Amino acid sequence: MKTVKLFHLNGCPYCRQAFRALDELKKENAAYGEVPINMYEEYEDAEVVAKHDYYYAPTMYIGDDKIYEAHPGESYAECKAQVKKVLDQAMV
Repeated sequence: MKTVKLFHLNGCPYCRQAFRALDELKKENAAYGEVPINMYEEYEDAEVVAKHDYYYAPTMYIGDDKIYEAHPGESYAECKAQVKKVLDQAMV
């Protein structure tokens, strides 16, 4: 199982969506709860954040590969589908 790096920003509505999606997906499939996720807040973990190339939060990486980056206007359904994709790839 691979570790997910999740970059987020406190107070970000899209980040709240991603956290909600994570919670729901873990309830729907207990195996998702086994995926290790390292969370980095943009201001609190600036050194780690600086080593990654992204513009919008939340953004999720597996290794050095960016798998998901939110975009303005993204719906909850789109966010949940992308978070699920990340978790599925981490489980392979």
